[in-house]
Amino acid sequence: MSSKHPHIAVIVSTLDEEYQSGILSGIRQYAFANSICLEHFVAFGNIGSDIRHDTGEYNIFNLTNFSRFDGVILVINTIQFADALEHVLERVRAARIPAVCIDKEVPDLYSIGIDNEAAMRDMVEHFIEHHGFTRINYVSGPSDNIEALQRLRAYRSVLESHGIPVEEDRIYHGHFLSKDGAAAVQKFLDSKEGLPEAIVCANDNMAISAVNALMHRGYRVPEDICVSGFDNTYNASNYAPAITSVERPLERVGQLACKKIMQHLRGEEQPRAVVMETRCRFSQSCGCNEVPVMESSEFRKHNFSVLESFNTDASLNSRLASALAESDSLEEFTQNLARFIPEFGCREFYLCLCESWKQGILAEESEEKYLMHILAPNSYVVNGYGERILVPLAWKNGELLHLSDFNVQEMLPGLFDEDNPPGNYYFVPLHFRERATGYIVMKDTNFPTASKLFHNAIMDIANSLESVRKLICLDRVTQKLGKLYTVDSLANINNRNGFRIATQQLYSYCIETRKPVMLMFLDMDGLKYINDTFGHKAGDAAIASMAEVLRTACSSGEVCCRFGGDEFIIFAADYSEERAKELSERILQLLTEMNAEKQFPFTLQTSLGYHIAVPEPGVNLFQLVTIADNIMYAAKKKKKTSRYLKHTPPPGGSAGTVS
Repeated sequence: MSSKHPHIAVIVSTLDEEYQSGILSGIRQYAFANSICLEHFVAFGNIGSDIRHDTGEYNIFNLTNFSRFDGVILVINTIQFADALEHVLERVRAARIPAVCIDKEVPDLYSIGIDNEAAMRDMVEHFIEHHGFTRINYVSGPSDNIEALQRLRAYRSVLESHGIPVEEDRIYHGHFLSKDGAAAVQKFLDSKEGLPEAIVCANDNMAISAVNALMHRGYRVPEDICVSGFDNTYNASNYAPAITSVERPLERVGQLACKKIMQHLRGEEQPRAVVMETRCRFSQSCGCNEVPVMESSEFRKHNFSVLESFNTDASLNSRLASALAESDSLEEFTQNLARFIPEFGCREFYLCLCESWKQGILAEESEEKYLMHILAPNSYVVNGYGERILVPLAWKNGELLHLSDFNVQEMLPGLFDEDNPPGNYYFVPLHFRERATGYIVMKDTNFPTASKLFHNAIMDIANSLESVRKLICLDRVTQKLGKLYTVDSLANINNRNGFRIATQQLYSYCIETRKPVMLMFLDMDGLKYINDTFGHKAGDAAIASMAEVLRTACSSGEVCCRFGGDEFIIFAADYSEERAKELSERILQLLTEMNAEKQFPFTLQTSLGYHIAVPEPGVNLFQLVTIADNIMYAAKKKKKTSRYLKHTPPPGGSAGTVS
């Protein structure tokens, strides 16, 4: 065993159905009595037709590190994603741990189930032999579900054995979903085969939906058409009319599944497969009324409790979604989420994020890498959760904790520690469509199993987290695109657009207040020679170094930019001739120091000229730039050298023009 307390993984999908709830209740009862720690890995698959959503949900099973567990229980009939199920079974076998499959026999693994064919045979024979019906329609489950196939096979077999033809138009192939019952009724009523005398459904959810659809169209149940279900759930047995159904011992199945793993760990001999007993419960929907109906006072109390719980959970979901929608950052998101943890009724809560979630968001990256991360699908995690997990929110016994990131193989730090008391953990996925965001872990809470809105809350968290990610991405992309629009990518100083934006307000202010402005125009000497002799990489380095000199020199509010090619501009408001000369000399001195420091095979040099004037209304800033350009060009023409090697003498300068 992995610790003094055995650890059993439970693989299950869709907790809020009575079938799953009954089995899990039995598992928890046995685990509590025997100090077993349960780790439930929970998906909510097959809730719609979006395969990408199902991929994101069933991905939680990839998190389960089966080698760390003492056993696993697979509520296999709830997993409607064949590829995900097969992958789970392969990994369970590879881990060589005892595994119990519920309601499906899998070679080499333990199984607990019922005789679906015998149970459905009894139900169909009841309508033929007791009621004398010959027009019996059938609503089946998924074609790839073993229980659905067994029940459908029994229906066909009984009809054939009584000489009743099997008419395919009297069979509807559904997915065990409530909506299938209504869709089946629509098909049957539109069929030319004639009205059925009875509709046999492969589960209670479809049966209740079928009764609703019939009554909505003016048909009476059971007077006009009888209906039956399967599983004998609470809702079915207390519906009006109460649904005739097949009762199965769900809690005992869960208890026995846990027991079989413990017996295996103790080395006790036991049968590989167990078949549990079932019995038909003939009730109001077939007109037999053999099953007593719950007293009205007890029924009202129960329904009030359910309604009160639903209203409480609906309020929680609304407030949670509203609070999370206000989050503009991960920090705000975790703070808002933390406020609701006490209402989840758990002892521990962990928000675990894939490390890939932070790429381009929480770390500084180059524009190219960042934009590639946002746009490239191959940066997304779809299968599994990456290698490292971040924990931006950890909560235990009413206190916030700090947890360092951890290897995904751990699933949760401290989970298998000797001093970790046994309890019930629930691992549920966070994802956006098929892309994994991370997962949430809760310990010792009834919220996942008792609330019909648990999955809604998890989806609110996942969708809000994705919204935060997109807001951060949008903000960062906007900043980076703004930088690309205003900043020269090579020189890392303003380009023309950036120069215009940065000087517009200052220039207008100088016009209004009659303050002088200074425009300095600089042209690098010999850039063509550097490119031709040493290559364009050397030329780029020369431009970047020149920009670095200007950034350093412009430390008193001056605005510099790369005007284009080897040309640069400096603007300053309320500037004097003396300050312009000092700036010119500062630039030339920094160039001398740069040449000494960088040890280029060439010498960085520039010609510059400046113009100082009080701008008049209607005079464009770039008109003054043109004047400064002309002053610089006049200085450049005076230069005698045409080669710019190491031996080139350093340039001199004069007021107004420096070269």
